[in-house]
Amino acid sequence: MSSVSGYLIKKYLRFDKSQPFITVSAVLAFVGVMVGLMVLMVAMAIMNGMMKEFERKLFAMNYPITIMPFGGSRSVGKSDLELLQSRFPELKFSPYIFSQVMIKRGQKFEGGLIFGVNFEDEKSVNSVVAEALSDNQTLNEFDILTGHGIKEELLLSEGDKVTIVFMQGDPGGLALMPKMKSFTYKAEFTSGLINYDKTYMFTPISGLAKRLDYKEGEYDGIHVYSKYPTKDIEAIRDALPSGLAAIGWWQQNGNFFSAFELEKRALFIVLMLIILVASLNIMSSLLMTVMNRRQEIALLLSLGATPKEIKKSFFGLGMVIGCGGIVFGVLLGSIALFLLGSFDIVKLPADVYGSTKLPLELSFVDFGLIIVGALAIVALSSWYPAKKATEVDILNTLRNE
Repeated sequence: MSSVSGYLIKKYLRFDKSQPFITVSAVLAFVGVMVGLMVLMVAMAIMNGMMKEFERKLFAMNYPITIMPFGGSRSVGKSDLELLQSRFPELKFSPYIFSQVMIKRGQKFEGGLIFGVNFEDEKSVNSVVAEALSDNQTLNEFDILTGHGIKEELLLSEGDKVTIVFMQGDPGGLALMPKMKSFTYKAEFTSGLINYDKTYMFTPISGLAKRLDYKEGEYDGIHVYSKYPTKDIEAIRDALPSGLAAIGWWQQNGNFFSAFELEKRALFIVLMLIILVASLNIMSSLLMTVMNRRQEIALLLSLGATPKEIKKSFFGLGMVIGCGGIVFGVLLGSIALFLLGSFDIVKLPADVYGSTKLPLELSFVDFGLIIVGALAIVALSSWYPAKKATEVDILNTLRNE
């Protein structure tokens, strides 16, 4: 930066008693950019945190990859499981069978899905089930693990008997009678997602297979745990026999995350408008400075200062105000995120979000977009007044003013 530009920036940043409104406008622009950036950082961190939290919970309850038959031509067999285990020893597999059921205790009914699983395998692919069962806790053939929502609705305690009514029927006389079986409630799980907590139940696969008349080694599907499911699913699909398909958890919840991303982009644009409005104060402040300092600008141009130096001076003045607001906005945003993350300032309803703590996670990509967007807006707001400063008519200004 030339000495002329540096001198002018320092001079015009000082408080001018004759034109106090110019200084007030510059201060408002600084504060507006600062507050807008802080709000944008906090909002993006909350949106990212919410999405990541739901993603972690859906990752556990929907399983990274699920293998199931399609077309109704076959079921999943033990040979399919052994093939996958031999081909992918680094992955973890849990075969399952399931059925839509009604769970009854006394006069209360609840609908849901019951999964028959091998709990040792299930613990390796489902962290929620692993947390619900202690290391030495085992479930017998007709014991049941339910979600917290079912337990609360039916007021269950360990050892209580419940009746499971299956959608399949048993022949009885002239009509089909629904299959029913008494189970013993043993424990509950909490996934943090109320739809799963009020719907899902787990029981040992051996007992459920007997009640549903499944053949030994016959499954409805296989749940697969993978740290990199989007990569491993392609290899699994190539290895699967005909009649089986592999589905990723993100495919089962694609609409949910698409809506979340759309909401996030809309929020980003709306909050960026705060910075845009604040930057208009930068433009108005600089334009008023140009109008107020026309005689000085004309004199400098007549004494040999180049239009480029004048343009650089006013552009630099706007960038100092705007970038100052950006720097302080980042500092305030960081402090706000630290306070929100360290203290329970905002408490969430646990029955809706699964946690009372506000999830916060500001990604580097979002932070970079915030900074780049704010800099672009500030630069555009500074460029127009700087251009107008170079268009001062030297002769007329010096003659008349």
